[in-house]
Amino acid sequence: MVKAEITAFLSLIFILLVTFIGGIMESASIQMAKSYRRTDMNRAMECVFAEYQRELLEEYDIFALEGTYECGEYSDKLIENRLAYFGADDMENSIRKIRFLTDNGAQAFCEQTAYYMEHKYGLGRLKDKLSMTDEWRAQKEKADSYEKESRKKEEELQSLLKEAQGGLPKQDNPIAHVSQLKKRPLLELIMPEGKAVSDKKINLDESLINRKKNKGRGDFSETKGESKAMSSILFGEYLLEHFSMATDKDCNKALDYELEYICAGKGSDRENLEAAAKKLILIRFASNYLFLQNSASRRAEAEALALTLCTAAALPALCQAAAQVILLAWAFGESIIDMRTLLGEGRVPLAKSENSWQLSISGLMKLGQSGAVNDGSGCGDGLLYRDYLRMLLFLEKREKTGLRALDVIEQNLKKVHGAGYFKADYCISKMEIKSTARLRRGISYTFCTGFGYR
Repeated sequence: MVKAEITAFLSLIFILLVTFIGGIMESASIQMAKSYRRTDMNRAMECVFAEYQRELLEEYDIFALEGTYECGEYSDKLIENRLAYFGADDMENSIRKIRFLTDNGAQAFCEQTAYYMEHKYGLGRLKDKLSMTDEWRAQKEKADSYEKESRKKEEELQSLLKEAQGGLPKQDNPIAHVSQLKKRPLLELIMPEGKAVSDKKINLDESLINRKKNKGRGDFSETKGESKAMSSILFGEYLLEHFSMATDKDCNKALDYELEYICAGKGSDRENLEAAAKKLILIRFASNYLFLQNSASRRAEAEALALTLCTAAALPALCQAAAQVILLAWAFGESIIDMRTLLGEGRVPLAKSENSWQLSISGLMKLGQSGAVNDGSGCGDGLLYRDYLRMLLFLEKREKTGLRALDVIEQNLKKVHGAGYFKADYCISKMEIKSTARLRRGISYTFCTGFGYR
């Protein structure tokens, strides 16, 4: 009786052990099946993202998956079919999250360029430029302030002349001369002798800012690294390295003045150069006017000329007001010469000195006449045109510069490389796939797989 009970007890224990071992084996088998499915999906994702757009990488050092596969029309099904082709065909796949280069103001594009520049040069090399950002902002604020002050002083002088029912003589009057110069096309004044302006154009209706863009979905939250200022510096350095400007030789691209387009967003090289030049002239004007205000000798010249003009007009009481407007006109003339210097590949310092000042008050009256005044030879010291463009790129909103840079890339890939199907808002930078795999005996396994370029 006791032996029978022991035998039954051992039998039960044996059955439990067999059941336990069987359960462990079944669980291990299921986990292995899950692991196989994950491995299949990882491999498929890596294969899909290995089909990056080659010209985009070779020309602009940017990784992106061209989501239309050269057909010009995007759909999620194209991606899902490629996943199936690369071994994920025994699962139900759907795109849960996806991010294109143009999403959130070209965030993915800007982040990738910053990462590229940081690892190519390191942050140490760019610290000196980062230290200049406060001065760049100050220059912009001064330019805005002096522009308002300039208009106010000119209006005050006109108001005083109107009250006195008189006017200053036209002859040897820099105020009247500069007023006429401002009515002329700006490029006529700033282009160096013999340098032609590009006539290339693009259709702005097709630009990323103006057209309806394809948009991604889902949130790819990531920890931000460098500061916003450093990110803007890195992005600006990338743009300066990969895009052309007005001082470069003619190039086989959709636009010759690509950086000017990124700064201004106009439809032609001529318009973009003029818009960028106006911004730079305003920055130079503020600096030049400040120098004149602090230069006793040049203030004395302006006051002497103002006294002569006001005496001739029998309005000596207006001498001080006229002297200030003459200084404004002189600062504008010097700014024109500065732009001519920069476009002639010369250097212009941010802050002028007695030695670096180029335009005399007599030369101001000849400004606008071919070969009559200094053609912008510069002083051999200071910043180049690309350095001033670096400032403009930093001061512009990165969302705009990012999308405009992608516009340029898009136009070049279409016109230069024959990729007529290419659209930046169809280029995938990151993606997450939701997959459901049927294992066996009604068991299913749902998981997500993410992949992206950096």
